[in-house]
Amino acid sequence: MRKEIQALLANKTWTLVSFHPSMNVVGSRQVYRIKRRFDGSIERYKASLVARDFTQQEGIDYSKTFSPIIKQATVRLVFSIIISYNWKIHQLDIHNTFLNGILDEEVYMK
Repeated sequence: MRKEIQALLANKTWTLVSFHPSMNVVGSRQVYRIKRRFDGSIERYKASLVARDFTQQEGIDYSKTFSPIIKQATVRLVFSIIISYNWKIHQLDIHNTFLNGILDEEVYMK
């Protein structure tokens, strides 16, 4: 839980504002999961802070939404290219994702 909160603070995902009665306050809650290995043993415990966005009204609380989804055909195409060029595949686990995060270009150019 502490890592999740620290990541939210470090990435400046929210701003504290004064409450006004005309505002629709969107609540949040912690969601806990257990991540397991392929053999069923526990790898780690995960905690995520999730907004209860079903309380929002379009046009009042937000104007646009964006949810990137990858299609299975795209995944197959990428794997086909990887195989045809004999590239190596590496797995990674993303701990936190932020839609408008600041990316460090040097990290990705190595």
